[in-house]
Amino acid sequence: MDNQTEVRKFILLGLTSLQGLQQFLFMLFSLLYLSTLLGNMAIMIVVVCEPRLHTPMYFFLCNLSCLDIFFSTVTTPKMLAGFLSGHHVISYTGCLSQLHFFHFLGSSEGLLLAVMAYDRFVAICNPLRYTLIMRPRACLLLAVGTWTTGFLHALMHTVMTSRLHFCGPNHIQHYFCDIKPVVRLACIQSKEGRRKAFSTCISHLTVVALLYVPVVFNYVPPSSGSSASWTMTATLMYTVVTPVLNPLIYTLRNVEVKRALKRRLFSREFLAQKMFCLAACVG
Repeated sequence: MDNQTEVRKFILLGLTSLQGLQQFLFMLFSLLYLSTLLGNMAIMIVVVCEPRLHTPMYFFLCNLSCLDIFFSTVTTPKMLAGFLSGHHVISYTGCLSQLHFFHFLGSSEGLLLAVMAYDRFVAICNPLRYTLIMRPRACLLLAVGTWTTGFLHALMHTVMTSRLHFCGPNHIQHYFCDIKPVVRLACIQSKEGRRKAFSTCISHLTVVALLYVPVVFNYVPPSSGSSASWTMTATLMYTVVTPVLNPLIYTLRNVEVKRALKRRLFSREFLAQKMFCLAACVG
């Protein structure tokens, strides 16, 4: 690492390298981006100007339209500029900024959709208390919460990515800076180092899979469509089988535990204690 040069800019390879196809894609995505801007701006203007639409549902819809505009703006203009000029270079700081805002807005939109689902749930299942539950202050807090949580989620990824070292190559197999293609270029450790890191986590991942996979298959499908035998089988997996396997999985994959067990089970003191107890029982 000391003799390697840090990468300060990246080259986005984009969707295609064919010049004729790039012109067609420029026209196509320009129309799509323009439609995104006009459509979502029209929704926001109508909701703001029409008092009858000042309800929780349309308040969240305005937030969704705003997120859609920003979300598309993070990646599309850079992609269009690359189609037009053939210049796909992005700085290290610009790459991290694009990565951050992409995940910030994407995470916020995912959370906002969950909030909108909750709003519809309250409206359908508890209509008499809808105005009390979804009062303006509550709606504002929910909206702020989605944006803040999305920002913090993206900040975590951005900080971790910024701690990586990039020493070449600098060609990103994407049309924007996303986590996976950027991390792929980092000067990560050797395959042996990655294998050891994965081996450290495999025990926990196995236990998580044994617990959550049956739980998901048990509770996610609708009650009317699931058979009783399958439900009982899935329940047996995480109530009986998983607790039995957990000690074995953690023990077999943990070198320190195996060494401690060997020292304890096969030590002279422990063998002497077993012989003494056996003799006492026989006597």
